[in-house]
Amino acid sequence: MKVAVVGATGLVGEVMLKVLEERNFPVSELIPVASKRSIGKLIRYNGKDYKVVGMQDAINMRPSIALFSAGGDTSLEWAPKFAEAGITVIDNSSAWRMDHSKQLIVPEINAEKLTSEDKIISNPNCSTIQMVLALAPLHKKFKMKRIVVSTYQSITGTGVKAVKQLENEVAGIKGEMAYHYPIYQNAIPHCDVFEENGYTKEEMKLVRETQKILDDRTIAITATAVRIPTAGGHSEAVNVEFEHDFDISEIRKILSESEGIVVQDNIDVNTYPMPIYANGKDDVFVGRIRRDGSQPNTLNMWIVSDNLRKGAATNTIQIAEYLMKKNLLLKK
Repeated sequence: MKVAVVGATGLVGEVMLKVLEERNFPVSELIPVASKRSIGKLIRYNGKDYKVVGMQDAINMRPSIALFSAGGDTSLEWAPKFAEAGITVIDNSSAWRMDHSKQLIVPEINAEKLTSEDKIISNPNCSTIQMVLALAPLHKKFKMKRIVVSTYQSITGTGVKAVKQLENEVAGIKGEMAYHYPIYQNAIPHCDVFEENGYTKEEMKLVRETQKILDDRTIAITATAVRIPTAGGHSEAVNVEFEHDFDISEIRKILSESEGIVVQDNIDVNTYPMPIYANGKDDVFVGRIRRDGSQPNTLNMWIVSDNLRKGAATNTIQIAEYLMKKNLLLKK
């Protein structure tokens, strides 16, 4: 199977290549795709070197699937051109997520919605993926009424420029800034741009995407997204109110039996999720599970995941694996 990785030289693109290799995805030929300045560079994959090509050349090579991580504008321009050529696109940008004609997929939750007609498939925002993976099985059992979420997000969610900013600040070097302010020893309550309602796009993604993935617009959601100087993953403090009451032991049981979730919740020995342990792993880690004593039927939990893996690359490749398993891909 020919596989194109669009944005192969970026942070997520590099992790995609790693995850494809780790999961033994059946790549007969890799087509690394990047911007004009990277064309001709060599990418090493599974012991072989592959030359980076441009967009049109990639389309002409007729891959079965194209894994996009090259930004919204690039996706808006090029994903339809790949799709018109019969190539299935799985896109990591926000370009298509709220398009009613496109599926927004977390495989463990709603992969069954996919058909061979879906030629552009959206990968949700990294913060949304880890939250909905933990909440979906609980929603099924107890029905969520309201979610209050505060995120503590890794600089890797911004990209290479932000990683370099932190490295420079730690070393005391003046350099290019990815953020308006220093990130070292700081917390910036500003992820993405502000919308007219005073919330950032990142905060509103958590609202809109969660409702779409769970196919329930009745869930009330409010979010605050904060950038912190970590490089291993995103963390979230989630407060969720249910229609029906629950028992904490049942919550733990449901979560521990859910695919892709690891419960780390033993305060007697200080066991709880942290980005330093989630880094490089594909699971979503859940801990600090406790009842909210201030109102009925309400739960607090702490959710951590590697935003470049399950939050981006791994989720994308899991979608591709599902398409392949169900024979929904064009083979070339």
